[in-house]
Amino acid sequence: MSNRIDGEADVRLLRAESHDSQTASEFINSQLQLEADAREALPYAFDHCTQPLGSLRQNLYSCLTCNPPPESPSDPYTPAGVCYSCSIACHGEHELVELFNRRNFTCDCGTTRLPSTSPCTLRLDPATGVKGPVHSQPPAQGNTYNQNFRNRFCGCGELYNAHTEKGTMFQCLGLAGEGEGGCGEDWWHPECVLGTGRTSNQVTKMEDQSEAKQSSSNDTPADGNGHQGDDHEEEHSDLPHGFPQEDDFETFICYKCVDANPWIRRYAGSTGFLSPVLKTSDLLAWADRYHAAGELTKEEATNGVLPFRNGTSNGEESCGASMPTAGDHAPNGKASSPQQEATPTPTPATASLKRKADDDNTASLASATSKKPKADTTNKDCYYETLPEPPPGTFSLFLKEDFRDHFCRCAKCYPDLRKHPQLLEEEESYEPPLSASGEEGGNSVGTGSLLDRGEAALNNVDRVRAI
Repeated sequence: MSNRIDGEADVRLLRAESHDSQTASEFINSQLQLEADAREALPYAFDHCTQPLGSLRQNLYSCLTCNPPPESPSDPYTPAGVCYSCSIACHGEHELVELFNRRNFTCDCGTTRLPSTSPCTLRLDPATGVKGPVHSQPPAQGNTYNQNFRNRFCGCGELYNAHTEKGTMFQCLGLAGEGEGGCGEDWWHPECVLGTGRTSNQVTKMEDQSEAKQSSSNDTPADGNGHQGDDHEEEHSDLPHGFPQEDDFETFICYKCVDANPWIRRYAGSTGFLSPVLKTSDLLAWADRYHAAGELTKEEATNGVLPFRNGTSNGEESCGASMPTAGDHAPNGKASSPQQEATPTPTPATASLKRKADDDNTASLASATSKKPKADTTNKDCYYETLPEPPPGTFSLFLKEDFRDHFCRCAKCYPDLRKHPQLLEEEESYEPPLSASGEEGGNSVGTGSLLDRGEAALNNVDRVRAI
């Protein structure tokens, strides 16, 4: 009896082993597929550090393993950033924070900003002429750092966790560093741009929406292109009231950088720029003023809707948060009525937002759909001076795709622009050469497989949340 039971157990064991086993061909194919997946996630070669290339706009990473930040943001800290290649070859198995593209930065790997126990394995040692390990070299002097290198982001200074963060964050164009009163190309939560802050209830709600969306996409049949239905409307569901839709702007400048460069405030609402997005406290103050004057209902005032209409890019009009100009009375003063310019309706291709300043300097932001003249870059006349005064209060600027075409470049205004090349022309970001198909880009510390390096990097870095 016992022999029969043992025999049945042996049969079950053999069947289980047969079920879990692979042929040599199946094993090789599975490994090749894993290697292909890793190469797709890490498409660029990583056998050269960018430090010899000098200051670049490039993808950066902060290594929290080699350079852990203190718990308190006020404690002293020596930040460091490493390039794409070093993030894999030298720090591939470490905890990394992806900072995405930063301008004018030289890789810090192998310098005194990182411990000597974490050398750069990709650069030539100047003493021996041999590739790596290099450590304790002096860092570049032109690098600038912000709180992101501590893994803190946004005006709220929240610690970033790629696995739990559900909302969309937006990177400021960065017109000033932290030491100058700006943000230094920080990433912002939409709620913090509006000044409302993120409450635990808002975060929980976004997580629930994300889970519901994922569940819905799993239940929705894919179309011919493999997409899970049309979720265009759901893409905007996380954006709070008052924040522009993602398709309406190309980039934005946070209120910190706007305040650090007050001259740019005047472009708010002009061609190439959306209406200013005030912090909620200022927006509600103006709304209360208009409600007291009988120009808004109580519900409109509560929602921060002001009595202006903006011309959108397609020539249609939609109610928005257009702001009064600086010439208007303060929120506790007497309200002046907004005026409309009587202008012919242009074609949709030429319609744009236009603002009008009255001669008595008490005009508010006007609504019109007339063609706005392009900024004159050659004439002696100053286009900037034709723009009305900016609204009071703290606001962020949202820029359309063609915003660079609409800056005044006269002799008086150009010096302000010249300080910020990113306003004059689109920036080019350095990208390492693509890794040759079927070849490995280099060896990572402690591993010799592209699969191992890919898995280590993917486990530590959020490489898909680019905005």
